[in-house]
Amino acid sequence: MQRTKRKSEQSNGENGESRFDQVVIADIRKGRRGKHNDLLKKVIEDLHVLPEGSAIKIPLADVEGVSLANLRSAVHRGTSSRGVAIETLSDEENFYVWKAAKE
Repeated sequence: MQRTKRKSEQSNGENGESRFDQVVIADIRKGRRGKHNDLLKKVIEDLHVLPEGSAIKIPLADVEGVSLANLRSAVHRGTSSRGVAIETLSDEENFYVWKAAKE
């Protein structure tokens, strides 16, 4: 990423000088890559090949400290942004994800 320098590294914002560094917008990575990105990527890949009437079973012990609420939220956010409607269910040991039935 190319950094655009300010006139004065010690600027206080007076006289139209920026207090912060400036960057070219084209150099900024767009999109969110949250901490659950790798797990979410695997879930979405599995959903694409999941047979109708089946669910993905994710053992909660394998998600390394991610709470069930955060996992559910990340999966819903990631799939809905890709236009994939899902349903979820959980028990004490597993989190289940499947494609919602088409109406």
